Amino acid sequence: MQAQVIPAIVVKLQADLELPYEIRHVVSLEDFPDDSFFLDFIKQVSCYHQIAPLALIKRFRKFIEQKQENEPEQIPLALGETSLVTSQLTNEQQIAYDQIALQITKPAYQATILHGVTGSGKTEVYKKLIEACLKANKSVILLLPEVALAIQFEAIFSKTFTNDLVLGFHSASSAKQKKQLWQALINHQSCLIIGVHLPILLPIANLGLIIIDEEHETGYQEEKHPCLNSKDLAIMRAHTYQIPIVLGSATPSISSLHNLKRPHWQIVTLTKRFGGDFPQIKLVQIGKDQKQAHFLISQQLKNAIHSKLAQREQVIIFLNRRGYSFFVQCAGCKFIFHCPHCAVSLTLHQDETLRCHYCEFKRAMPVVCSACDAKKFIKKGVGTQQIVTILTKLFPEARIARADLDTTSKKKEWQDTVAKFTNKELDILVGTQTITKGYHFPGVTLVGILWADINLHLPIFNAAEVALQQILQVAGRAGRSSLSSEVIVQAMLPHPIFNYLQEELYLQFYDKEIQNRILTNYPPIARLVEIELRHFLEKVVEQEIYSFYQTLEKKQLEFSNTIEILGPVKPVVSKLKNWHMRKIYLKSIDMGDLIKLFKLVNQQIYKSKIFFTPNPLS
Repeated sequence: MQAQVIPAIVVKLQADLELPYEIRHVVSLEDFPDDSFFLDFIKQVSCYHQIAPLALIKRFRKFIEQKQENEPEQIPLALGETSLVTSQLTNEQQIAYDQIALQITKPAYQATILHGVTGSGKTEVYKKLIEACLKANKSVILLLPEVALAIQFEAIFSKTFTNDLVLGFHSASSAKQKKQLWQALINHQSCLIIGVHLPILLPIANLGLIIIDEEHETGYQEEKHPCLNSKDLAIMRAHTYQIPIVLGSATPSISSLHNLKRPHWQIVTLTKRFGGDFPQIKLVQIGKDQKQAHFLISQQLKNAIHSKLAQREQVIIFLNRRGYSFFVQCAGCKFIFHCPHCAVSLTLHQDETLRCHYCEFKRAMPVVCSACDAKKFIKKGVGTQQIVTILTKLFPEARIARADLDTTSKKKEWQDTVAKFTNKELDILVGTQTITKGYHFPGVTLVGILWADINLHLPIFNAAEVALQQILQVAGRAGRSSLSSEVIVQAMLPHPIFNYLQEELYLQFYDKEIQNRILTNYPPIARLVEIELRHFLEKVVEQEIYSFYQTLEKKQLEFSNTIEILGPVKPVVSKLKNWHMRKIYLKSIDMGDLIKLFKLVNQQIYKSKIFFTPNPLS
């Protein structure tokens, strides 16, 4: 049998240990940062997510050793304030800084929600806090909801602080940068570590502060199992290390606001914009009696776009979809083209290809229907590509570009788009969620939000919260350097969230939404976990999910706290990359009970892969 080389962490040395087997010699020794809290933190994370502690350590170790052929290119700056050096804080910013900085000089666990309206200068407060931490020879973790923003913050803070203190740790980081960071951690060097998910797992002996920007973003929860939630782990880590954590947002999450009832949580507010003024927000309900420039472009929005283009001002059009249309259906037999590997319809793109947005399968648009040989097809729904086509017809002289996952995943193309829009070489930017995340485009004086209620009726407990956050965030791109700007929100149907379209009303929305969560007993009132079973054979996963459910029912009687079992259910997307999926949800006031119950049931042997996700966001 061939010997294996297995990595391990030495946690204790003991002489004269008698064992019934031979201990092999160590192949090699590697330096590891001397972080006295690290193993306790990793054990907490492994218990919370029900995965092995070593799996977490292997993850960042593998990432550090991963090679990258091409060095990442810098994305042009288009984020936050235009100043790239620390500037004098406003009175509001100084008050916010003073309330947080105390825990840096006298370390203690304190979670602070920095509730700053869009364009209020939260980045300037971050700079001052980071500066104070670095001066005290402590390190800082700064988390952003996506890699593009992490790269931009790297560029911004590299101008503010020396380059060797600002270290990125994300998918765009080069092998050299990752090695440099690891050596800095071993040497106890104070540094600013910027990333999305991985920084929170690193051993950092002198960690003094954690900052989470856009803390409301669901992007902090990973899509792939074990679906770690960087924000949850950051709060856990701050508590373990007894250090302050800052959660910044113009639209704080319902869970964070609810945490203000707990000890060691506080909120500080920035109510004034750093430059410019708040936009005027108008709600337009699309209806049969409404005069339309196009089905998705109201006459009001068309007139507003025309006016802004005449004044040489810029426009953002937001739609939470990508592609050209949602799906293609045969006009004869009504057959819909689906992905052969995932339980989703294929999306039509402008290059006449049908694509799956989950596994990237693609095929050419068919000439005839594979089910009935008909040659006529109906294209249903609408996507960003189609919006660009519509706007090009309405405004043929306008320079228009897209910002969705299809374009932003191509780094060079997205860099060029950001630079051109920032430099006013483009007039209209049509985008999806990407443009809601903190970008600063000074020339934008109009934002049009299409189909604002598109996701409000999904079977997700936080659908209203996420929808309002997206609307307010994208609306916040308007008027950041102007005293006159507007936002037009188009919706098909009325909904209560449209009563809270002004940023200053957001906390009133919280008061209303938390009552809904109390009535339905959903987070943050109760704790929720998702149990997912996956297998290549649908019959196997179907049988085993019911077996798992029946055992849960029997074992739940052993707990004093009420545990509610929801399911088993077939998810909306029930097949991904040939894996069939079924889910069960558990609710209780005590997360510890939910973990114990899962562990009791998971002791049995199943053919399916089993995944445990605490507090799933969707």
